[in-house]
Amino acid sequence: MKVYDFTEPELAYYSEFANFSPQEEILFNLRKKNVSLEKCAEIMHCEMTTVKKISRRVNKKIIQLTNTKRMEQWIDSVYWPRILKQ
Repeated sequence: MKVYDFTEPELAYYSEFANFSPQEEILFNLRKKNVSLEKCAEIMHCEMTTVKKISRRVNKKIIQLTNTKRMEQWIDSVYWPRILKQ
């Protein structure tokens, strides 16, 4: 799964509800910027196997949260009003 393929509202939804650990959050944010897993391992000072494990946990949480109706409701009722207030 390529995190950078999601839209900004979808990424905000996952950040809000995935309950990422600190390491998962760092990886999620790096992958949003299209950083390779190899580069993520270097930045996070981890072995590649560790980064792959973290990536699998992030992907699992994203898959669990992917509910089109609920996501669309949150984006329409919470995300866009926040953005439009800025």
